[in-house]
Amino acid sequence: MEPTESEMMKLKVVVDYYPGKTGEFLKVIQDKCIACGKCAQVCPREVWEMVGKIYEPTGLKRCVECGACWNICDSDAVDFGEPAGGTGVRFTYG
Repeated sequence: MEPTESEMMKLKVVVDYYPGKTGEFLKVIQDKCIACGKCAQVCPREVWEMVGKIYEPTGLKRCVECGACWNICDSDAVDFGEPAGGTGVRFTYG
């Protein structure tokens, strides 16, 4: 017999960050940005917003480093690297 939904264990995901400064691991290459807005459309954490005539990552503290913005950018304007050693996003499941 299958357990009911109320009997199943629920999984909670908590997003936190390791302490320290992540550095500039996510930025836009301004000469390449065509302001299509795809980066902002696919970002699950609302990191990107229009600044002047281009999109820029203005909410780095919300970034979960999923890489969706980098993958969707047809003009290769998203420069996506690694946060400085020992910093960045941390997921806790429980």
